[in-house]
Amino acid sequence: MWTHWRRRSFSINVGLLALLIALIAVFTTLAGTNFLSLGTASAFGYEMPELGVLSLAMMVAMISGGLNLSIVSTANICALTIGSLLTILPAHQTGALWILAIAASIGAGFVVATAIGLVTGYIIAFVGVSPILATLGMMTLLKGLAIGVTRGNIVSGFPEPIVFLGNGTFFGVPMPLLVFLACAIPVAILLTRSPFGLSMAMIGSNERAAHFSGVDTRRVLVKIYVLSSLLACVAGVILMARFNSANASYGGSYLLVTVLACVLGGVDPYGGFGRMTGVVLALAILQVIASAFNVLGLNAFLAIAVWGIVLIMSSAVASRRRR
Repeated sequence: MWTHWRRRSFSINVGLLALLIALIAVFTTLAGTNFLSLGTASAFGYEMPELGVLSLAMMVAMISGGLNLSIVSTANICALTIGSLLTILPAHQTGALWILAIAASIGAGFVVATAIGLVTGYIIAFVGVSPILATLGMMTLLKGLAIGVTRGNIVSGFPEPIVFLGNGTFFGVPMPLLVFLACAIPVAILLTRSPFGLSMAMIGSNERAAHFSGVDTRRVLVKIYVLSSLLACVAGVILMARFNSANASYGGSYLLVTVLACVLGGVDPYGGFGRMTGVVLALAILQVIASAFNVLGLNAFLAIAVWGIVLIMSSAVASRRRR
């Protein structure tokens, strides 16, 4: 089975890499040297990670045969929790206690994410509600709660270390990109080198067969949605750091794009298969399309339309491959 998955992953990655190179060549021809400028590369490093981490959160749910529609709402409510605590702290302070208070505020956001994941996973695994309905309900609940508590207002004015996470660089590399890699590498190892990753794929392929094979499917499902929520919280931290603010409506357009990135990256929409390299290449392709449309001065909504076409085509390919 592992050999089959490696061959499938290699085939998908080669196709995506070829498509990425072709797109870069076409857009470079159309836009000239402006497309390959330092500004485009910098935008790539700052804009892609927030969508990338959300795509990881969607990916782990999709591999198990599910879906997590609440990732954006989870990211926002965690960011609002962290931001509300951070605004209580005195500004422009230093010292170990101040750093500890910032870390505790971020930790509170991850506690909220863990609770959301536990509730969502319990509803899916033990109550038996379908993932799409459970996460849709959780999305509505979280968004309504966030808007109700904040009255739709923006929470802003965070300490410098938080802003640095979203806008700073480390040896010339954007910090959001480093945060994305810090999430992507462990998740990739988890999916391919751990019993938990194998259990996820088995559940996605055939949950009943996985159960009779000795997998505690309900416990694994709960862990999957906790992991998905924690990744969504990381995305929320990146968002609030990049904009130096948090709001209940941030990232609303990202939800369906995460599904697109996963399906385009070779994650089986029916569950059972998915690899990190494919999703990363898919994210690069989507960012190249968006950056090219921006450089060419085209309407940004046209890029979204192109993404929709790509989603339809990649879904058709995945369906044909499954048959």
